[in-house]
Amino acid sequence: MSGVTKGTSCPTLDLRISWTRVQFVWMAGDECGVEGLFSTFLPQLLLRQPSRFYLLSALSKPGKFSWDRISRYFSHKRHVITIRQFPDPKMGKARKNRVRASRADPIARASKPPSDPELAKLRESKILPILKDLKNPEAKSRTQAAGAIANIVQDARTRKLLLREQVVHIVLTETLTDNSIDSRAAGWEILKVLAEEEEADFCVHLYRLDILTAIEHAANAILDTLTSTEPVFSKLTKAQQRIVWEISSSLLALLNLLGMAREEITTAIVANQTIVRFLFRLAASESTPQEIYEETLSCLTTLSEDNLELGQAMTNDQETRCYDVLLKLASGSGPRSVMACGVLHNIFSSLQWLDHSPGKDGACDAVLIGTLTRALEHVPSASAVANGNTNQGAVVQLALEILASIGADLQETLEKGNRSQPKEEEWNGLEDKPEGDDAMDVDGASNAGDGDDEDKEDDGEDDDMDEDEEDDDDDIADLEADMEKVTGADDPFDSGDLDDLPTLGAFIQQAIPQLVRLSNIQIDGEENLAIQSNALTALNNIAWTVSCIDFSESENSNIYDAWYPAAKKIWVKAITPIVEADNADLDLATQIASLAWAIARSLGANVPLTPGQHRKFIALYQAAKNQPKPEEGKEVDPLQGLGVKCVGILGSLARDTAPIDLNREIGVFLITLLQSCEQDKTIPPADVVEAVNQIFDIYGDEATENDKEVFWKEGFHKHLEEFLPKLRALAKGIDKRAQGELRDKADEAVLNLVRFLKYKKTHAPKKGEQKKEERVLNEKAMAMR
Repeated sequence: MSGVTKGTSCPTLDLRISWTRVQFVWMAGDECGVEGLFSTFLPQLLLRQPSRFYLLSALSKPGKFSWDRISRYFSHKRHVITIRQFPDPKMGKARKNRVRASRADPIARASKPPSDPELAKLRESKILPILKDLKNPEAKSRTQAAGAIANIVQDARTRKLLLREQVVHIVLTETLTDNSIDSRAAGWEILKVLAEEEEADFCVHLYRLDILTAIEHAANAILDTLTSTEPVFSKLTKAQQRIVWEISSSLLALLNLLGMAREEITTAIVANQTIVRFLFRLAASESTPQEIYEETLSCLTTLSEDNLELGQAMTNDQETRCYDVLLKLASGSGPRSVMACGVLHNIFSSLQWLDHSPGKDGACDAVLIGTLTRALEHVPSASAVANGNTNQGAVVQLALEILASIGADLQETLEKGNRSQPKEEEWNGLEDKPEGDDAMDVDGASNAGDGDDEDKEDDGEDDDMDEDEEDDDDDIADLEADMEKVTGADDPFDSGDLDDLPTLGAFIQQAIPQLVRLSNIQIDGEENLAIQSNALTALNNIAWTVSCIDFSESENSNIYDAWYPAAKKIWVKAITPIVEADNADLDLATQIASLAWAIARSLGANVPLTPGQHRKFIALYQAAKNQPKPEEGKEVDPLQGLGVKCVGILGSLARDTAPIDLNREIGVFLITLLQSCEQDKTIPPADVVEAVNQIFDIYGDEATENDKEVFWKEGFHKHLEEFLPKLRALAKGIDKRAQGELRDKADEAVLNLVRFLKYKKTHAPKKGEQKKEERVLNEKAMAMR
């Protein structure tokens, strides 16, 4: 380590480390303060021992250098220390040709001119002169040059040339430290525009250049100005106030973009107390201009997502009481209120302030839904948007996005609420028998039936037949007992309320009517199209959250009672009009299909289908096969395709007590899809896997009428046996590395189909039972006559 200060005799330390020996070679015999030596080098050194570690920073104390202190420190550590003070005759002199000059700054090296003649001409005529002015000794020239760069940096070609000429290095090292505040403001504007126009990697580059330190100093200066009592900020000239808000705007934009670039940057921002105080001060101040306030809340929304540290800092803040200000603001109306709801939603989520564990004064997402719903009442018309009134439309879209996030996060609320409530009996799936090789495992989690008769031959002997019938009777009794836990009570419409789930109750009662209305908004421009899409997304999120609830549990009957009318309205008012319109927009069709699948999952046979409506989804599936392939390089989840969703809708509509004709038509469609997948290459593997899983769910219970009237009479069992080798081949053809989740689901479908076929074969209806049931039905019909 060589000295960096010219004209002083600063020692050089040569340190050699081995497992048992540490040797200090002290060069240049002048004394040096302990602080000067140890604070720069030794604190970074860690001496490793087999069983313990020693950090040399323990010696970093001010004072004059003394070898005695070092010797005393290491004497009991069993190190051997040799200290040699120079000049030492035993040591040779360094060769002059090995002495190298200091390396030039690689960042400040001159760049080569571009090969493109136009760019080279632009560089010579515009870029180099303006950069030269940026380094001009005169403050006025520097300020003008910084402002000019801020104006031209938005142009792609100019920006490219400026980056080649190391404009970022110049701004960070010179412009941001300029004496002129106007130059500094222009410097921050340059960095803001660059971050906005470039990719996220540019923000990572800025972070590695220690941009947060520069932001911290600028934020601290703004805080001093805003909180100063002499002079008071309001007494400053308009020009001075304008500069303060311009720099604040640039800092907020940079922090927002930095936070979105990488999680580690967000962590570093939140750990900086000065920056956090700067954000809280702007959010809690009534004098903050509207535009700056919106940027502040947008930045806080980005930083507060899944960020426990920022949530705790905001709720514990006693200086500005930012949390109390936002909570009061969220009960009002207008753009500020909606943006405050976005920040608070993230805070509630990070602090786990849920319906079953609310925060201060019962704070949870339920208190936000009223404000967000009111924001949906005023959608701007196309003429208003054409006249430049886009602010209200942006507010509506933001409210929809927050509602969609609340709808998705409700899943966690429901899961934690269920875990906190003890259950009388927990059902862990169909009962497993000791010999369960032929047990049905539809979802990879539950097995049904036993395998006692798997290896028995069907030889027609009377004794064996009697034993089989007894075993089958026992299996049916066991299955009926297990299925009773699945199907629950016969009457699902028990009275109940949602007092224990205020967020879900507020969502159903307040938000869903407005969301349904916006899903059918008249499309007269791009903005209304975006509003419709966001409304469907919010409906989709809440519908899928509710569809994951087990309504067979009696404790969830109150949720079903509240959800059923809302779900029925969604189907009739939002889904049916778009499906019946045969819209050619496949993106819209994909959204509707996802929403319809969630509703069908939760309502089952109670879906308010119109006559022949299921054929619309069959036709939509055929259209999905012909949709263009995604662009090369674009990642698409095959399990979220339109075809998969159509198959899921049809399977859900055919379950439980669906009419036999409806069940038969859908069942034939699914079996036909499986049979034709080998010849028809337009059928994606994900559609095939989903069709197999839907067949498991539809015909897994032999007690239903559809099992006998459709599954066995239509020969589905034989078709599935023939399809099994095709499914194995399809699963093996899926690349594990490229589509790992799909491959896992395909392998699981193969395993489940083997078990399903064995289970159905051992539980096939007996001919004698069929005749007996037909006779009983005939007798009942005669009695009714």
